[in-house]
Amino acid sequence: MADYYNTLGVDRNATPEEIKKAYRKLARKLHPDVAGPEGAEKFKEVSEAYDVLSNKEKRQMYDLGGADAVRNGGGFGGGGGGFGFGGGLDDIFSTFFGGGAAERGPASRVRRGADSLVGLSLSLKEVVFGAEKKISIDALTECSTCHGQMTAPGTDPVTCSQCHGSGSVQRVSNSILGQMVSVVACPQCQGYGTIISTPCPECAGEGRVRSHRSVTVNIPAGVENGMRIRMQGRGDAGIAGGPAGDLFLEVDIAEDPNFMRDGDNLVGFIDVPMTSAALGTTFDVETFDGPHTVKIEPGMQAGDILTLSGLGVGRLNRGTRGDLKLHISVTTPTHLDDEQRALLEQLASLRGEERQAKPVTAGESVFSKIRDKFTGRSS
Repeated sequence: MADYYNTLGVDRNATPEEIKKAYRKLARKLHPDVAGPEGAEKFKEVSEAYDVLSNKEKRQMYDLGGADAVRNGGGFGGGGGGFGFGGGLDDIFSTFFGGGAAERGPASRVRRGADSLVGLSLSLKEVVFGAEKKISIDALTECSTCHGQMTAPGTDPVTCSQCHGSGSVQRVSNSILGQMVSVVACPQCQGYGTIISTPCPECAGEGRVRSHRSVTVNIPAGVENGMRIRMQGRGDAGIAGGPAGDLFLEVDIAEDPNFMRDGDNLVGFIDVPMTSAALGTTFDVETFDGPHTVKIEPGMQAGDILTLSGLGVGRLNRGTRGDLKLHISVTTPTHLDDEQRALLEQLASLRGEERQAKPVTAGESVFSKIRDKFTGRSS
């Protein structure tokens, strides 16, 4: 397996600028329209090496696990290779009986760009309401010098002198059946019918360059963790002015310090002093919609749930929202002084409560609350 760094002739610690400079130098020298058929395979290797080493994520994968790690992680994004024709029954018949390639005409250099996958970090609040995000990505974009045409400004591809623009030539061979005529891709122009004698100096004749660009994306409310958002035509630019691939944004939702997500609902937790739970109270709770006044009814118990309708997560593509569920915990006072202890003992005496726990039967409320909690019911 070839070493990509050796292929480009750079050190393993080479900067992106050094890698780009080395690629351009080799590409101008080895481009098949300049170097001919003997340079095609070497140009393909150089383009493959540049496609990996010029991409931060792919280079990191390559440094850790080699070329196989990059291929298993998504393959090469439509590099400078691909000079042959697609296989199939058509090509088998045309090889022996002729006519197939000639009828098809010259091959097109145009290739669709590769799809790109980028991580997108979102806060829980952005998921609740949706958001507009501007992200920076590293991608192949159309060359601003040749505008994807691959040739130096002021020049055009030259008609191949061997196939006269047809992209194919006839080959005669002897066999036990006699002379066989086959139609094959022209070795001089690689089947394109033309030769780029003067490649664009900016993109080395590929019609695209790697660059950083900003993309603005509208995130709908209610997206899920791990979901991929597709942006059609925003991936890598195609070869020779071909259509761009798609950009996929993979959603990663950060944890929130105050709330958790449960489907379309938000879940929060509130500590209520024992006295407030017994007597009742009102207080403000901070939600994603701002402060909201919550009423604690007298006698509220630990495990009760307060539901604030319509303050949850926006439902994806439906325009409505889930609820905010506030789980109540009752705080038992500790470190009592003598006066506080005396008051509690007086209260216990007035209520006839013994200072000991008692078992609860399956029919009593605590079991109902536990059952409701795990079956999705709420108070």
